[in-house]
Amino acid sequence: MDCIIANIMKFIDLSIPVINPDELVFDPPLTRPSISYSLHDEGAEQMAFAFPKLKPEEHLPDRKGWATELLNLSTHSGTHMDAPWHFAPVMDREIEEKQALTIDEFPLEWGIGPLIVLDCTDLEDGYVLTPADIDEKLQKINHTLQVGDILCVHTTASKYFGTKEYINHGVGVGRKATLHIIRQGVHVVGIDAWSWDAPFQLTAAKWKKMVKAKNPDPSIIWEGHFAGRELGYFQMEKLTNLDKVPAVGATIYCFPIKIARASAGWVRAVATVSE
Repeated sequence: MDCIIANIMKFIDLSIPVINPDELVFDPPLTRPSISYSLHDEGAEQMAFAFPKLKPEEHLPDRKGWATELLNLSTHSGTHMDAPWHFAPVMDREIEEKQALTIDEFPLEWGIGPLIVLDCTDLEDGYVLTPADIDEKLQKINHTLQVGDILCVHTTASKYFGTKEYINHGVGVGRKATLHIIRQGVHVVGIDAWSWDAPFQLTAAKWKKMVKAKNPDPSIIWEGHFAGRELGYFQMEKLTNLDKVPAVGATIYCFPIKIARASAGWVRAVATVSE
């Protein structure tokens, strides 16, 4: 059966690795993960704690034991899914206010759905998508959003995969655009940039100009995320390979790790396309 499935389906990995920053960089310094590797020789010594009088050279194949890893990372490291709890303590104010869902409360039926990809690589870094932009992009791919669709945004950030510049590129999805998507029955969204919102560096530059002009507009701060106060939704960040799937026609699988009461969880997002 596995062979039959492999022959009729193409699998595309949409997830970046959790990796030491001396290899690839996807985060600012304060949130970069670190991985310590314990190899098989060390594992042979460690196994002696569990098995008294164990002698690796006599009792273990090739004198080798287990390999293990120790990770220090944020729930927002790597490809991950944000829960409404990340955005605010409450959600669904537009309908009936309730406590925001945490990642362990993610409805499993929302983790599989039609993948809809909007190509926004034609837009400049820092641009904030509006409802009109969403509709225009959907019209170009001849698609009307349906309940259960999982909408993902492909940005220029993908060109900077694994570099320090990655966090400073890509577009953002504004508050009104986010609500426009969620109101059409979408529960899960995603983006291949560092954040669903425009890069912080570029938004901060706008903010500084406003402050200097003594006319600051706080609505530009984290506006896509804060939309979750009005309508709760889940969002994936730091996806990859969105350029390798069709705009319409793929299926995405994206189940977050179940971390109790957490604001986010790592997700191995994978798309399938019929061959």
